Amino acid sequence: MKKYWLLLLVILAVAAGGFLYLARGDTAQLAAGQDVGKDPTFTIARREMIPTVNIADVVGWKTGEAPTPAKGLKVARFAEGLVHPRSLLQLPNGDILTAETNSPPREATGIKDRIMGWLMNKAGAGVASPNRITLLRDADGDGKAEVKSVFLTGLNSPYGMALVGNTLYVANTDALMAFPYTSGETKITAEGRKIMNLPANAPNMHWTKNLLASPDGTLLYVAVGSNSNIGENGLDSEANRANILEVNLKKGGYRIFASGLRNPVGMAWEPSTQQLWAVVNERDMLGSDLVPDYLTRVEFGGFYGWPWNYWGGYEDRRVQPERPELREYTHRPDYALGNHVAALGLTFATGSKLGAPFERGAFVGLHGSWNRKPAAGYKVMFVPFTADGQANGKPVDVLTGFLDKDGNARGRPVQVALDKTGALLVSDDVGGVIWRVSK
Repeated sequence: MKKYWLLLLVILAVAAGGFLYLARGDTAQLAAGQDVGKDPTFTIARREMIPTVNIADVVGWKTGEAPTPAKGLKVARFAEGLVHPRSLLQLPNGDILTAETNSPPREATGIKDRIMGWLMNKAGAGVASPNRITLLRDADGDGKAEVKSVFLTGLNSPYGMALVGNTLYVANTDALMAFPYTSGETKITAEGRKIMNLPANAPNMHWTKNLLASPDGTLLYVAVGSNSNIGENGLDSEANRANILEVNLKKGGYRIFASGLRNPVGMAWEPSTQQLWAVVNERDMLGSDLVPDYLTRVEFGGFYGWPWNYWGGYEDRRVQPERPELREYTHRPDYALGNHVAALGLTFATGSKLGAPFERGAFVGLHGSWNRKPAAGYKVMFVPFTADGQANGKPVDVLTGFLDKDGNARGRPVQVALDKTGALLVSDDVGGVIWRVSK
């Protein structure tokens, strides 16, 4: 009995220490901006047995409230009353599709899963997935969608969408699907056709599967995130994960286009070079000053380090067995977006009518940190590009104010896309709003 009580006291002490760490955590030591740009500052890794947790409580938007646009711009509600809107796609006729979606159900088999569920609930991500795509139409051109139609249902945590000719491709969390599309219709009732399965093995940690069609419409690129932080669930559970897959629509089949990308989400074609670019979320539990999420060119056959190293060669010695020989083959990302900012959205400024300085470069949606002190992200930024297609220069904030003065989340930006007028649309999953930024 004495041994039992001693063991119980040890467990309680460890638990108390863990909760104390959660309350205190690791605080960033770098000054603001040092973790952004082509040459971010890197600190010594501060390993965490328990992750720093700093989740903004969700309070939502009050009537009349809105994010703060950059000087010279204005923001309004393009659509509201949505349930977890995430990805966006502009159709040729100007209609906007948004995937109202969330993580598929996960079975809580242990304390780690239960803690993660609590964290997601606190961050506003604990709602059941609506599993639908909604069509938004601004027929009268007043900058607000007066038509809101349930466009497609029967999906499984959908995220990526791409239109090629008369076929709408949708990436569920577990499968790439194809549906017939007719311009102007407000609902698809036809049954979808499965193109291929996508990795969704448990615990399906990074569940989103984003899509981008090649400029000629012959290929689809599928962004698939890892199934873990640093491979702790076994590398056999990472098959076809932490990759961008290239699907050949004419010949069938797929190949790994690029690998070692922990969680790639937003993808877009840079207009001057027609190179594929992506935003990628890096690893956790190395402290609040590591590792920066990034924006990068994605080259065929390129390896970007995960899980063994980051930023072109910094070794993560938590990963076993070590693979130091991979360092020389690791691509260095082009541009750091900040530590733990959760970069999700990406679109280039082609067709934008926001004026200077938003004429040449990329708009990036930063969903916001959950494991950094102080909080980072929770905004839309613009990364300037040179005429020859290189990310360069200081970023410019486009839309801020998603956190209130007390640090509560009124919303969290996800995807960014341009509408037919050149205004910028921003999906806000927690706020249930699509924001429209215009001149």
